[in-house]
This record gives sequence, C-alpha cells and structure tokens, in this order.
Amino acid sequence: MSYVLTDSATMVRRNLKRMARYPSMTFQLLLMPVIFLLLFVYVFGGTLGAGIGGATGGRAEYLDYVTPTILLMAITAAVQGTSISIAMDMTEGIVDRFRTMKIARVSVLTGHVVGSLVQTVLAMAFVFGVAVAIGFRPRAGLLEWLALAGLLAGMAFALIWLSAALGLASKTVEGSSNVGLPLILLPFFGNGFVPTDSMPTVLRWFAEYQPFTPFIDALRGLLMGTPIGNSGYVALGWCAVIGIGGYLWSKKLFNRESTR
Repeated sequence: MSYVLTDSATMVRRNLKRMARYPSMTFQLLLMPVIFLLLFVYVFGGTLGAGIGGATGGRAEYLDYVTPTILLMAITAAVQGTSISIAMDMTEGIVDRFRTMKIARVSVLTGHVVGSLVQTVLAMAFVFGVAVAIGFRPRAGLLEWLALAGLLAGMAFALIWLSAALGLASKTVEGSSNVGLPLILLPFFGNGFVPTDSMPTVLRWFAEYQPFTPFIDALRGLLMGTPIGNSGYVALGWCAVIGIGGYLWSKKLFNRESTR
C-alpha cells in the first residue's frame, strides 16, 4: 500500500506539472463556461429573466437561475482535459515506458484522476468568482454550503472517471477531444437555461429524466436556500452510477491495454 500511495503521489505531481507547463489548455477549459455565463446573462438574460420571473424578472433573476448550470458546465469542460491527457499518454508511448518500470499500475490512472480533480476545483472556483463579480449573491447557509461542496465533488469525481474511460477508448488525441462533447451539450437539453415547461413533450420528457436535471435542481436550491425535494438523492444516485461505471470501464480498458 505504501508503494501505491508513493507512486500515485508521483503521478499526481507529474500531471500537475503538465498543467503548469501547458497553461493554454487549462485557459481554454476555463474560458468556455465563462463565455457562456457572460453571453446568457448579458445578451439573453433580460428576456429570459422576464420569462422566468414574470413582470419582476430580469437579468439579476436570470443570473441566479443560470449560475448553477454554468458551474456544471465548468465541470464538464474541465474533465474534457482528462480524456485528452490520457489519450496523449496512451498514444505517445509513455504508458509503455511505465509498464517496464516497477511502479503500481493503478497509480497511472490515479494521477490523472486526482490531477484532473484539482483542475476541476480551480475551474469551478474561477467561474463562481466571475458570477459573484457580476452580481450573483447566493443565500445558502452553512449546511447548504457543505452539501453543495459534497455534491459538486461527487459529480466532478464521477465525470472524471467517465472521461478517463472515454480517453482510454479513443484511438487518437483528436478523437478524445470530441468524445466529451455530449457532456457539454447535455445541460442545454435540460432545465439549465430555461424551465422544461416550455419544451415540446418529447424533449420535456428527456429533459426531466436526464442525469443533469436533478443535479442542477439540487445546486440551484442549495445556492439559493430553497427546498430541493428529492433532487439531491437523485443527483447522488446518478453520481454513483456514473462514477462506478466510469471506474470499472476505465479499469477494464487500461488492463486490456496493459496485457497487449
């Protein structure tokens, strides 16, 4: 176990150093959710806020509504870097070099996952800071903040493992940059930007039962100090399904590659 921990720590440092040496990738992953936040708040926020809040609705109300969605998009954008970095390792031969060394096999993926988790936390903090700077004022109490932190960490951890599996399944680095696109688009087909009541029947059904909708509902309620119903339990259930599925798929793909 001591060797596993030591080797994993070494791999985490390796991935953090990669982030520092290639800041352009981190910057691009941070830039996209911020652009969406500014675009929807300042271009569409007045109209959409009036539609959501009625006569009293406006840009400020829409900022409260859309910020949880942008936090989720910060996670989906950041974890896309996991797929790319793993695909780079698998295609450029460094993993073959690791196999010739006396290191714990599990440490390779652990380094990517923990390094990506650090990157994701930084992305969420940056996006949240921008939202606060333009007027977002959460009304969460201490318990809500603790629940919010746990929920964000759970979703980030789950999506990182899924992205790791997608990176292992990709044949090229270019392909790995596209496999995470559905994760980025999925909030648009939910209640992230507009309520589901205005959607056609088929799209509304999909929006209400896709995994990101309860997660956004729970985030929105925790941030604004309103009841979340069973959204929190449903979101945690999806975190477990996605995280365990991504881990098992990643382990299977990595072990298969290691035996070749």
